[in-house]
Amino acid sequence: MRIESWIFGGLSLFFIPVGVVYGLITNWREPVGFLGLWLVGGLSGMIGLYLGYTGKRIGLRPEDRHDAEMHEGAGEQGHFSPWSWWPIAVGVSAATGFLGMAVGFWMVYIGAGFALVALIGWVFEYSRGDHAH
Repeated sequence: MRIESWIFGGLSLFFIPVGVVYGLITNWREPVGFLGLWLVGGLSGMIGLYLGYTGKRIGLRPEDRHDAEMHEGAGEQGHFSPWSWWPIAVGVSAATGFLGMAVGFWMVYIGAGFALVALIGWVFEYSRGDHAH
């Protein structure tokens, strides 16, 4: 994950100065542009830090080594959810919230309530039922 960490760190080092240059060119009168560039730089920096930390913790993967064999990458690659309806519920609640911004703000509260229930259900999906651990 070292390469991915360097890529995202480089993006962070690119977007933050570009945001400053953009702000100077527009005399800081257009706030969405430079702020958006700074946020993209910050987000890519956070992703780079996470990938760097994870790469140090788990070591080199077979795709990171030049002497790796094909069979080293075979097998189970991680834990993936079985069938789950909670992502659909989260999507419907997000759509309800965004619709509320366009139609009436009272719908945002309904979407937020649905989102809270859906997120709790998704987080605790493995705590009960068929796939409990």
